[in-house]
Amino acid sequence: MTVDNSVNGTAQSDILNAPFLKTLISQIRGQDSYGFYRSWSDELILKPFVVTKQKKREISLEGEVDPATQARIMVFFRAIAASIEKETNLISQVVVDLNHEGFGWVLVFSGRLLLVKRTLRDAHRFGFDSLEKLAEEGENLVAKGLELAKTFPEASKL
Repeated sequence: MTVDNSVNGTAQSDILNAPFLKTLISQIRGQDSYGFYRSWSDELILKPFVVTKQKKREISLEGEVDPATQARIMVFFRAIAASIEKETNLISQVVVDLNHEGFGWVLVFSGRLLLVKRTLRDAHRFGFDSLEKLAEEGENLVAKGLELAKTFPEASKL
């Protein structure tokens, strides 16, 4: 079954059923204390994560990183932490250190174990070419984090 994808105007298969995207959507809706996203479709909620190469070129790197972009970065990595928590039952935390120029890093850790680390560059332009790329990157980071958690179980406990 395909549905019209209002994100980029192409037909989408059931990409919205990808486990990582479901977790990402639940993280966004879970932080929506005022019900702003209550009537929004899942596709519309994920739309800001899709930034084409052309759109990235149009985004200026001057000035501070937009607070909405900072929030997208944080919720993306919180979804990774939540996905790892579901699989391992280990509490995972996210730390983002981002300077005003858009450079920094993100850490996802559990106990003393660093599960995911990512260097951020040009954070002003944070986004993915498509929902498929978003799901793929999220699933890859979750898989790497799960592998580390299973390899070093003692370090991941508090």
